[in-house]
Amino acid sequence: MSEPQHRGCQGKAWHTGEPREWLSALCHALPISLFVLGLFYYWFAIADRYAVFLYGHLGATPFDRVTSSRYWMAGLVASGALLVIYTAVNWLLGRLAILRHQTCRPPAWWRVWLVCVAPLTVGIPLITTTCNWPTLPPSLALACTVATLLGLALAMWPGSLAALHPEELTWLAFDGVGLVPSLLLLLAIEVPRTSGIISVGTAWSIAIGSTIGGLIWLLIMTGLRRWRRKPVPSAGTLLVAGLCWGYLLLPLAHHLLATPPGYRYITAASNFSAFNVGIQLLAWSVTVALAIGITHWRRRFR
Repeated sequence: MSEPQHRGCQGKAWHTGEPREWLSALCHALPISLFVLGLFYYWFAIADRYAVFLYGHLGATPFDRVTSSRYWMAGLVASGALLVIYTAVNWLLGRLAILRHQTCRPPAWWRVWLVCVAPLTVGIPLITTTCNWPTLPPSLALACTVATLLGLALAMWPGSLAALHPEELTWLAFDGVGLVPSLLLLLAIEVPRTSGIISVGTAWSIAIGSTIGGLIWLLIMTGLRRWRRKPVPSAGTLLVAGLCWGYLLLPLAHHLLATPPGYRYITAASNFSAFNVGIQLLAWSVTVALAIGITHWRRRFR
């Protein structure tokens, strides 16, 4: 049997830098932009704001700190939904291409992202500042746009892996779970100050214990990779996997699975980020250190 031909998803040979790469990116970006804008239009123009953003819950007002964070968290939830759909579609196209003895090569994620920037930068502020009541001020509309664009950069990244190397993506997804505790549960150290529902000792036990648990998980994955002779991902790649779990997939899961059927509300940012900048920087620093440290250890002893 002849070697598989390296082709795009449309069956034509495309080379980096050619206009056809941008045309392919445009074909991907248009449905992505429409999907994201459609979600924003539903949440901000059609759906019941009291249900989606929990107006009146525990005395919440449309523009208090908690409710305001729900607006830009909507961008991360939309990105999480896109991550699931875009990865699944590219996986399916990759498998269909193999059946035709071809190779499906999606356009580079950054090309697709760049094409999405213009319609989302215009569309999201237009929807959020003009539709329904209350309309958002420009500052919150900008926060929604920035959060969405950052989330989309993460969401589009696994597309090529899903099409070309799905097994590698699976290993990477399991690896990324090990960074979630340091990203999210380490934030427990500020809970005694902000809400007081747990003691200081309990908070530190959760933060340290969960981070150690994440490290143990990464060590287990290290052993499995070595046993199965799997390549070691870079620290940056591992970090992106953890960010996808912590800031895209878990907010989406909360929206779909942890809310009542009639009240699919958008979670508050306080469930995924710290109020205190120093604590947030600590969580990010520990996560980056884990990604770099485990990668260095794997390469040294592989």
